[in-house]
Amino acid sequence: MNFVEELRWRGMLHDIMPETEEYLLKNKTTGYIGFDPTADSLHIGSLVPIIILMHFQKAGHNPIALVGGATGMVGDPSGKSDERNLLDEETLNKNVAGVKGQLARFLNFDSKSDNAAELVNNYDWMKDISLIDFVRDVGKHITVNYMMAKDSVKKRLDADSQSGMSFTEFTYQLFQGYDFYHLFKEKNCVLQMGGSDQWGNITTGTELVRRKAQGKAYALTCKLITKADGTKFGKTAGGNVWLDANRTSPYKFYQYWLNSSDEDAESYIKIFTFLDKEIIEALIAEHKQAPHLRILQKKIGEEVTKMTHGEEAYENAIKASNILFGNSTADDLKSLNEQTFLDVFDGVPQAEIERSVIENGLEIVPAFAETGFLKSNGEVRRALNENSISVNKEKVKEDFVITTSDLIADKFVLLQRGKKSYFLLKVV
Repeated sequence: MNFVEELRWRGMLHDIMPETEEYLLKNKTTGYIGFDPTADSLHIGSLVPIIILMHFQKAGHNPIALVGGATGMVGDPSGKSDERNLLDEETLNKNVAGVKGQLARFLNFDSKSDNAAELVNNYDWMKDISLIDFVRDVGKHITVNYMMAKDSVKKRLDADSQSGMSFTEFTYQLFQGYDFYHLFKEKNCVLQMGGSDQWGNITTGTELVRRKAQGKAYALTCKLITKADGTKFGKTAGGNVWLDANRTSPYKFYQYWLNSSDEDAESYIKIFTFLDKEIIEALIAEHKQAPHLRILQKKIGEEVTKMTHGEEAYENAIKASNILFGNSTADDLKSLNEQTFLDVFDGVPQAEIERSVIENGLEIVPAFAETGFLKSNGEVRRALNENSISVNKEKVKEDFVITTSDLIADKFVLLQRGKKSYFLLKVV
């Protein structure tokens, strides 16, 4: 497989250094991408570099995933208007461990493989370098003029910028450049990849390899993902969409892709899945014939959720999605864990009730009237006569009694009137 051509037709390629494609076609190559450990989980914005490494490995090359335990202490100014808070070593170590665990889900690290992936942490080689050694052995090879010419620096030093740029951030490109030099020397790594905002940092690395090691290194970047409506990719009203199921449930993760616009879905299906060109073109054509069926969005959600969380998590996300549309039973509800259940019924009004009340049996009329869901006993009885009252998605009569056997996640009971009016009882 032509790795560069694969990225090109998928709309992922942004910048590429001359001769890079030719080198990759002729040589089995070691290349790397860096991941910033600002949290103990990556978010879906990190899926793009992860997928690039996956394509790289599928093309027969050796991928290195670098976790920036050292550079994370400095902070990358690229694409940022303000300096971010620096993390302490204990927090960084926790974050590095979390990021490493996630990367292992996507790449083949089996040492028996001909092109096994490798995980490295730049703290391992940076921790013993003194400031004097770094300034003498690295700094002398890169001029201040060269560093000042980088877009990430110029934008922050612009006259309109109120915050300016600290010396800490100014030196970041030297640290990242040294990573490339170190991997070039120690692992024969000749290619660095990343987002288009990283081009300045990456080319500093190729320059350091040239000046300090008299070597030849290569670079390519991918496009930064944008959304057609101008809002930030990977963000919802609730914040980041994380790869960690404890931070963003597989249900919410799936819903993010399902809610993509048609325009975005046409690009996402190429970027975030490994489906081949013919299949993707057929799906796009089918989607255009019946956009209301959301064929593209469902396929993207399926592929990415399975890749990130596994088959079972995807099936549970589908089951949870169907619950809101009436195609479910009490058993389906009880199969959901607490977080997924709360995600599905996010924003639904609720009332707390003592566990002893449920243990003694809660009759249906007070369950609906005295909790504030419906206004009066009479309204509840009228709804019962209309057969529009449900407990945990199943129709009930006036003689129904709610007990502990009806609890979902040992904590909730779902009350419902009609098809769309929901209410939660939370046992305390």
